[in-house]
Formats: sequence, structure tokens, C-alpha cells
Amino acid sequence: MIDWSYAAAGTFTGFIIGLTGVGGGALMTPILLLFFGISPTTAVATDLWFAAITKIAGARIHHTNGNVDWQVVKRLWAGSLPMASLIVLLISMGTHIVKVDWLTKGIGIVVLVTAIGLLVAPRLIAFAKRKQIGQPERFKTMQAVLTIFAGAILGVCVALTSVGAGVLGSVMLLYLYPLRITPHRLVATEIVHAIPLAIIAGLGYLFAGMVDGEMLISLLAGSIPAVIAGSKLASRITGQWIRFALAIVLAAAGLKVLL
Repeated sequence: MIDWSYAAAGTFTGFIIGLTGVGGGALMTPILLLFFGISPTTAVATDLWFAAITKIAGARIHHTNGNVDWQVVKRLWAGSLPMASLIVLLISMGTHIVKVDWLTKGIGIVVLVTAIGLLVAPRLIAFAKRKQIGQPERFKTMQAVLTIFAGAILGVCVALTSVGAGVLGSVMLLYLYPLRITPHRLVATEIVHAIPLAIIAGLGYLFAGMVDGEMLISLLAGSIPAVIAGSKLASRITGQWIRFALAIVLAAAGLKVLL
């Protein structure tokens, strides 16, 4: 049976994912925690599968439009997938990584950091452009290594909190590829990168019985049509004002989770 309150939350988040490439964890996890009172572990576990399935629906459209930067995706995967797999292995072995109090605070901190990153993104891009233009060979040499390292950080964040693949990843790519990643390519690249990462990170929680299947179905009932609509609209608008509004919402959600 579809719970339409969950479906409405899925619709809102799915549309933002399709339009901006972010929000799978940074929006949905705080929504589940704050508005529905879901426990942190269940929220993280269910949101990982919500994000993975929702982004599969949006990725096809972005790929068809030729916006996915596959070289960047592969570099991110080289760092994120092994680290997420390690966390999953530890969870499967019964390691008590997920403490409720720690996890709640961790989600709040990551959401706040990503909100700040979105707000300072224009200055970050300008700084990165100066570095790339001023020291092009050195910057290019370090790009691949730093991208893999960024992926590793995202793998840990996503596996533990379900937050980071979209918002935090976008901020990292804006710095690492200021001349190469256009807004549309950024959205598409982040969506594709997040799919196997969310699936791998979600496996440990699935095997541990932490995923709420009924809630997941209700969320997806709203998100799948919405992410398709958002993905089609993404190629027609810049989305800068949405990113600013999203940063404000994330900052408020992060503070509320922490306080």
C-alpha cells in the first residue's frame, strides 16, 4: 500500500535530483529524520536504495543527452567503490560502526559542510580556474589522483550517512574540473557516479535487515516520475538559483539535526 506522504517526499526529492544531481541523501535523509521520525540507521539504509533506483531512472536521460563525463566517473569510482565496499564488509562482519547518536550528528555535519560548499561554489570555481591557468601542467598531473582521493572520501561518507555523493561530490568536481565540467555535465556525471556507490553501500544495510521495504516503495512511487521530469528540464535551465535555495534548505536541515 502506497503511503502518499512518503510519495510526496519522494516526488520533491526526485525532482531536485533530476534537475541538480543532488539531494538523494542530503535532502531525503534529513526529511526522513525530521518529518517522519525514522531512526537514523533505517533512514540511511532506505535512502541508499531510494537514491540508487531513483538515479537509474534519471541517468538514462542524461546519458542520452551526452552529458556524462565517463573519464571523471571512472576516476571517482576508483576511489569510492573500494572504500564503500570496505565499510559494507565491516558492517556485514558485525562491526559496530553505526552508533545512533554518532550517526545523527554525522549526517548533520556532512549536510552543513555541503550546504556551505554550495554557497561558496562560485569563489571555489574562480580559485580553481586561477590555479589551472597559472599552473596548468601541475594541476593536470594532480587531477586524476585528487579525483580518486575525492571518490574515497565520498565512499566513506555515503556508506556511513548516505549523504555526499551528489552535493559534496559536486563541490569537489567544481574545484577539480573548473574548465571542463559544465553545469549540465556536472549533474549527469554525479548522478551516474552515485548509482553503483549507493548500491554497494546499501548492500550491508540490506543484509542486516535495516531497509524499510514498504517505505522505499512509497518513496519511489513519487520519485521515479519526478526524476524523469527533472532530468528533462535540466537541459533547459541553469539551475543556479535552485542550488542556492537548496544550500539554504540543507543548512537549516543540518542545524536542526545537530540541535
